[in-house]
Amino acid sequence: MAENALVPHDSGRRPALMLATLLFGSGVLHFVWPKPFDSIVPRALPGRARDYTYVSGVAELTIATALAVPRTRSFGGRLAALLFIIVFPANVQMAADVLGNPKTPQALKIGSVLRLPLQLPLITQSLKVSRRARRS
Repeated sequence: MAENALVPHDSGRRPALMLATLLFGSGVLHFVWPKPFDSIVPRALPGRARDYTYVSGVAELTIATALAVPRTRSFGGRLAALLFIIVFPANVQMAADVLGNPKTPQALKIGSVLRLPLQLPLITQSLKVSRRARRS
């Protein structure tokens, strides 16, 4: 019997691990280099920006772990989609700040605006990972 016949094919593994890598890297950056994350916390939120930076970093690390583990992958995909929705206002804040700063290089201004619609593919990919994991 072929070895591949013994191990079921997991078509959702690669996308899940790609999302997990993205979230893990971002989560680590929240602790290693928190200042840029502090600066994009919407000012309307109560409390210290650093607290939101750390909480979102923990959330990203936790969700990355859930995505990496097959048993929790479906739940991790749903959590990732929710996280990408929740952090969208911070991305809008960053774009507004960058666009409002005359000293910001044009390339950064363009990049911060173009990145906003990228949240949608991240959300849809997270939901796909969740659906695929439920079918496995």
